[in-house]
Amino acid sequence: METNNSHYTQEKNSNGQAEILIKLDKLIKVYRTEDVETVALNEVDLSIRRGEFVSIMGPSGCGKSTLLNVVGMIDSPSGGTYHFLDQEVGQLPERKRAIIRKNNLGFVFQSFNLIDELTVYENVELPMLYTNTPSAERKQRVEKLLEEMKMMHRRNHFPQQLSGGQQQRVAVARAIVNNPKLILADEPTGNLDSSNGDDVMRLLSELNASGTTIVMVTHSQYCAEFGNRVVRMLDGQVVTENVVWQYM
Repeated sequence: METNNSHYTQEKNSNGQAEILIKLDKLIKVYRTEDVETVALNEVDLSIRRGEFVSIMGPSGCGKSTLLNVVGMIDSPSGGTYHFLDQEVGQLPERKRAIIRKNNLGFVFQSFNLIDELTVYENVELPMLYTNTPSAERKQRVEKLLEEMKMMHRRNHFPQQLSGGQQQRVAVARAIVNNPKLILADEPTGNLDSSNGDDVMRLLSELNASGTTIVMVTHSQYCAEFGNRVVRMLDGQVVTENVVWQYM
């Protein structure tokens, strides 16, 4: 992988623009209990093209993690539409959303979310078991990624035997092992010191430079500016969008 913002050439449509991967139109998410109705997302309009690196910022409770969960098809919207590669996916049943998730999406979380009972190798291999990848190909992909992440010497260790930075590198490897079209990162440096945080942001930048679309939630302005666009949210709405650098 090559670290820079040397702008990956995306698949483009007949107008010469990169293909739209995600299109949200008046997206609404409401949580209801017996006594309270909370509007987490309030008519969000947002389009993300293939190859973009979009950072989402805003105060706690503004809806950014809810937005990531809906985009990641972990949660479904209460209203509006969500198109992923021109397919309306917002109201699909969970079984169908799960198929799209496992074939197209990778996730990186603040808390790493590695499985304690599995080794580093087994954690990275796991997504390929869900997609029925042949054993020989699984071995090749895992070993290649562990070499790239400088984690091969830890392949037989368990997550609790690793530092926070090492765990996040394993989590990134797991997220990309199936070559997803989209990586969703929720505060990926939140539990890391500045040095390890920089390493993770460089990894994400390298992945983006090689063509992977990334949507990242962060509180850090420094981390946000690794993206080419910063989307700011408040009270469940997108309030501003700023281009940091122009991708092609």
